[in-house]
Amino acid sequence: MDSKTIGTRIGQLRRAAGMSQAELAGPNLSPSYISLLEAGKRTPSPEVLNQLVERLRCDPGELLELTEQVQVKEFELELRYAEMTRRNGDSQAALAAFEALQGKVTESEQPELWFAAETGIAQSLEHSGRLEEAVARYEALRKASDKSHDKVARLPIVVALCRCYRELGDLSHGIELAEATLAELERLNLTPTLLGVELLSTLVGIYCERGDLHRAAYLASTAIEQAQEVSNPRALGAAYWNASVVMHRNGRTADALDLIERALAIYSEGEDDRALARLRNAYAGVLLQLEQPDAEAAKELLTRSADILASSGSSIDVAYCETALARAELLLDNPGAAIAHADRALELLGSEHRLESARTLLVLAAARLAEGNDKAAQEAYERGALMLEASESGRQAAFAWAELAEILELCGHDERAVWAYRQSMRCLGRRGSLVTAPGKSLRR
Repeated sequence: MDSKTIGTRIGQLRRAAGMSQAELAGPNLSPSYISLLEAGKRTPSPEVLNQLVERLRCDPGELLELTEQVQVKEFELELRYAEMTRRNGDSQAALAAFEALQGKVTESEQPELWFAAETGIAQSLEHSGRLEEAVARYEALRKASDKSHDKVARLPIVVALCRCYRELGDLSHGIELAEATLAELERLNLTPTLLGVELLSTLVGIYCERGDLHRAAYLASTAIEQAQEVSNPRALGAAYWNASVVMHRNGRTADALDLIERALAIYSEGEDDRALARLRNAYAGVLLQLEQPDAEAAKELLTRSADILASSGSSIDVAYCETALARAELLLDNPGAAIAHADRALELLGSEHRLESARTLLVLAAARLAEGNDKAAQEAYERGALMLEASESGRQAAFAWAELAEILELCGHDERAVWAYRQSMRCLGRRGSLVTAPGKSLRR
């Protein structure tokens, strides 16, 4: 229903009542305004509508119902505009548009529009890097969707929450939520869906971060099996993408490259430029960690991605790209450029993206060391290792402490080097009486 339909109905009622436009206008409206209403070029406000109903002596519901339908259409247009703005990468403008819409609808009267606007607000907050605020919104949405008892409908919210918990370094919470949701879906005996595969793939990534590569590998295989049953290439692409991460972490580089190239072939045929750019970043990351790294090819891929993500990506997307560029520049013996990229990434990441910030600090430490600034390198390594520990990434933290120990040993700080090695073993589950604070004597 549109404004023209309302205008047509007003004109019909006026003529049936034998009134002119001037008579319908009365003392408070103008004949020209009535003409615009009947032509569908204006939508009457509730106050104007009440005046018209009184003068036409018609059933109030006849016009009020039409107006409510027009308002819903207008809200839907606002929603589409806000969603388009978010997809185009302007998270601040999208946030403002979603908030403006939410101020006009209520959960009780327009539940679907309210839910969509609230989801848009959460997505915009996540897109701009405001993770804590996004989690609060997503959690409220998850509770609201629980009331409907529709387990499938809340899957996008659960996937988003797990993604945020991973970035925040709250790996246990993300795993608990994802596993519980997957168990519910299994009990319902539902056929595989795109969202189900996305949740599985997200969980694969979280287990990888925590260092549980056996569980990650099992879930990655399950995700591929389910994706092959879903008639959506995006599901299979996501499954290949995350499975490649597991293969890479397990040292199976050839398999990782094969899977990520399959994912690239799938995403290249789609229209999601942001996802394709992020996948290219992941591909570049594998190239940078080969036995013989191809830093030039990785840098070329990352530079292409950076151009796309600058306009359509989130702050975290750009930060990931900047960190990978720092790794590439470091391998190309350009420590100054590596430091610039790492600093830019840390600025974008802020204080909430703890896992990626920790990894970026390790790259920065290596660049500082290559530059000859041993003290700055030690500080960055120690900060990165501590952040990884706080994020429950014990395996990654162990490697970081071990790298720090090597730096300290090279710099002649033997006691602190031993301490850092002990920290590394502690992160891998070995706890002994020899672990002491730096600067204190070790028991013999």
